[in-house]
Amino acid sequence: MFKNISIVTAAFICLMAVSVSAQGLSIGPQVGYQKSQDADGSYMAGASVRLKLTPSLGVEGAINYRKEEVGNLSVKSWPILVSALFYPLPVLPVYGVAGGGWYNTTFDFDDSNIDNETKQEFGWHFGAGVEVPLGKNKLYGDIRYVFLDYSFDDLPTDIDSNFYTIMVGYQIGL
Repeated sequence: MFKNISIVTAAFICLMAVSVSAQGLSIGPQVGYQKSQDADGSYMAGASVRLKLTPSLGVEGAINYRKEEVGNLSVKSWPILVSALFYPLPVLPVYGVAGGGWYNTTFDFDDSNIDNETKQEFGWHFGAGVEVPLGKNKLYGDIRYVFLDYSFDDLPTDIDSNFYTIMVGYQIGL
């Protein structure tokens, strides 16, 4: 009985050691480009934090800021995102990403007949990327498609608010 407990304990310690060594916390800046079907593209900047939980799974938190002009409308957005990162083959630097975000957006209208407003909407995203290790640090780039459903009550036309982003970032390992 004591031998079985010792084997289970040793196996548990080995698994914990593998898990701890796979973890890696990193933080850094990111820049990107966002484009929706009904608007010109715009650039954005922000920061992200990544934590690799296992060789195949990680999580990311990010915040960005962007501003774009759509006709007589100025849109300022600062999304707060949480994502799961899936590394299908840990020996390759590719990953899949899926998650959600809280999109805080201010709509400033040049037209005095339409009131300015700030909205918060929840949206989903998915995509794929490449993460290149540079010692303890890493460089990454990905593309994500975002499903976001804004209701534009004061606009006479329908605007598709789904979009894609292309991001490049540098993570500093902690």
